[in-house]
Amino acid sequence: MHDVRELIEAGPEAERRLARRGHRLDLDALRTAHRLRLAAVENVNGLRAELKKASRGPRRTGQPSGAETGRAPEEDPRERNRLLRRQVQTAEAAVRVAEQDLEQFLSTVPNLPSDDLPDGFGEKEAVEVRRSGPPRGSGPLLGRHHADLGERLGILDSGAAAKLSGARFTVSRGPGALLERALVSLLLDLHTRSHGYTEYAVPHLVTRETMTGTGQLPKFEEDLFATNVGGREMFLIPTAEVPLTNLVAREVLDERELPLAMTARTPCYRGEAGSYGRDTRGILRLHQFEKVELVRVCREEDAPDQLALMLHHVEECMRLLELSYRVVLLPAGDIGFSARKTYDVEVWLPGSDSYREISSVSDCGTFQGRRASIRYRAGGSRRTAATLNGSGLPIGRTVAALLEQGQQEDGSVLLPEALAAYTGFRRLLPGGQTDRAGSPTAG
Repeated sequence: MHDVRELIEAGPEAERRLARRGHRLDLDALRTAHRLRLAAVENVNGLRAELKKASRGPRRTGQPSGAETGRAPEEDPRERNRLLRRQVQTAEAAVRVAEQDLEQFLSTVPNLPSDDLPDGFGEKEAVEVRRSGPPRGSGPLLGRHHADLGERLGILDSGAAAKLSGARFTVSRGPGALLERALVSLLLDLHTRSHGYTEYAVPHLVTRETMTGTGQLPKFEEDLFATNVGGREMFLIPTAEVPLTNLVAREVLDERELPLAMTARTPCYRGEAGSYGRDTRGILRLHQFEKVELVRVCREEDAPDQLALMLHHVEECMRLLELSYRVVLLPAGDIGFSARKTYDVEVWLPGSDSYREISSVSDCGTFQGRRASIRYRAGGSRRTAATLNGSGLPIGRTVAALLEQGQQEDGSVLLPEALAAYTGFRRLLPGGQTDRAGSPTAG
């Protein structure tokens, strides 16, 4: 959420920056909404002052009454007070309407993109920052898609998932299910023991207010799974960013507590609206998937350094899992609604001969902090906190990358050494078998 005064003051500059991400800011409509709210507040304050004055009653001055002087009697003070109270109630209702109209307008305005982002609206305009590792898993006898590998290994069953839930779901079994559990444990251990994050177990159902605080609502409502039981509206979380960030919503933190570093493993539920026809095979784009999420809350001036630190944490996951990847800076038109700057970590997938996003690491500035009212005390003042988030990592996409990059010419898949302590095996064999004795180095 933007500060309306700052947005109006920025004026044409705000229009220019938002246009870079494809949003047209209607400044005239914004100024009108702001003016109507100010007028409504001024009106109600005036009426309240008048009612307060009238409630004290007429001053007793010892002067003769109207009847004694021959003038018309004054209005009944009690009737006058009742009339003023009705006027105050009407004016308060007008303030609520004006505030709702202004808030609704502001809730649809995305964050201002950072000026150092490249222009553009898609992956073609993203700027590669660096890459790590050779394109593993490629070659004349390799390059199989993870869906084919998973079926042959007996660890992924899309047919069973379709029977249960329809398209865009998957069932993992045997070593596949164990591999997912092992990944979660490895990632959470890394983030909590080495990177200093505090682990949380959070609800998977949240309120509309919670979704609005991080920017999922109102813009992305069609992409969310909603429930309504007994008249109570709830939403299944699309990412743990939502409950983790809102843990400190409407809180005033102590500056000495910052930065906060939080992590959680949750399922994520996404409608994937507008993505039909894309990634229909395999486990890259599902309605339900597991993810380990990272969230940091800090002072706004510290956000750039915190972004670099969080990106480093995600890259350490990739290196520990021996995955080849690259880092790209997204263009202004391709960042998320709440973000002002985003780096994507893209993993190499030989099955599609391309790099694909496995983690987005975003600096949201004070955008979410203002929406969710996350503040901190600094000296004698209260300031809005900055928030950052990133995937560290999604389990399904990581499994897909491990299968494709670890595939061997004999049809087996070699897993990274770091996972052995969590799985008890290094190699996946066809038919749901595993090799606990170790394997030669992957090609």
